[in-house]
Amino acid sequence: MDRNRRQVMAFGGAALVGAALPRWAAAAYAPAPSGWRRFEVVTRLEIPRAGKAVQAWVPVPSVTEGDWQRAGETDWTGDAAEARIATVTGGARCVHATWPAGKGEAVLEVRSTVETQDRAVDLSQPGTPTPLGAEERALYTAATDLIPTDGIVRERALSITEGAADDLEAARRIYAWIVEETQRNPETRGCGLGDVGSMLAMGDLTGKCADLNALFVGLARAAGLPARDVYGLRVAPSAFGYKSLGAGSSDVTKAQHCRADVYLERFGWVPADPADVRKVVLEEPPKTLTLADPEVQDVRAALFGAWEGNWIGYNFAHDVVLPGAEGGPLPFLMYPAAEVGGVRLDELDPGSFRYTITARELDA
Repeated sequence: MDRNRRQVMAFGGAALVGAALPRWAAAAYAPAPSGWRRFEVVTRLEIPRAGKAVQAWVPVPSVTEGDWQRAGETDWTGDAAEARIATVTGGARCVHATWPAGKGEAVLEVRSTVETQDRAVDLSQPGTPTPLGAEERALYTAATDLIPTDGIVRERALSITEGAADDLEAARRIYAWIVEETQRNPETRGCGLGDVGSMLAMGDLTGKCADLNALFVGLARAAGLPARDVYGLRVAPSAFGYKSLGAGSSDVTKAQHCRADVYLERFGWVPADPADVRKVVLEEPPKTLTLADPEVQDVRAALFGAWEGNWIGYNFAHDVVLPGAEGGPLPFLMYPAAEVGGVRLDELDPGSFRYTITARELDA
């Protein structure tokens, strides 16, 4: 049996388990740590060279956080002249490969393993978190190219959090404001761009995860709360029966998903994903849900403080400078990137870019 067939069969079993448990028969959406899961993610590029030199950058898991993810090993095969793991802006890691001008395809297959588990923070009582160092605090309260922390962003953040008793209440208010005031836009390409300043200035509070969760991060930073985007990939179905909150097959080429973290003094890093609340409203069958429906209320309650381990995090990086690239920085590194003859390919069009990403669960 060939490897691809084994991948489909392994994932298919997990999908059938999810399909056998309709949401209305499942427990309420309540992720909680219950054991580590191990996944293999394979990214394969087959880029026509057309007589030109090619460069490619494939993101790999670079996040190890003791309670929810442990990045594993990465290796690769292909016909690149050179390939190496590069650490880029913000500690993100990628495989950087180069090919000289020539005919045929530039082929690269990157294989990574990663362990995850459901994550939940008990917000009912303070914990004993590791204090955030001065350098990290500065990094996670700083502005980025697309996430300013002054002007209209700061004005909106202060209006939302005015009178909040502490950082927990301030973060909850920002989360609730995004859930209630934004909408998921199915026409947004990919996961969105995350241009927070433009969203607020134009009054267009629509988009996808990289927009809505970046808005959470930007408002939190502007209010003085350290926060970070976590760029990653869905790799398995939701254990709670939500079709919109998991990968539907072993082909996860278009399953990228950005989440968010906010650092609270008495609790440490706390997960938040208001964008997925809006995804459930728009996409969860029967696709007529509102914020008032129980399915949405369950997700809304859980996704401030918890998330499922059917997703892997690549990195926290913004304004990513790719080594050797002729094009400019990327707003974030969540998709493969490539240049042919110095011209950047469209990472949101894997058909013409010629890449696929597959995932399968391994024995823990």
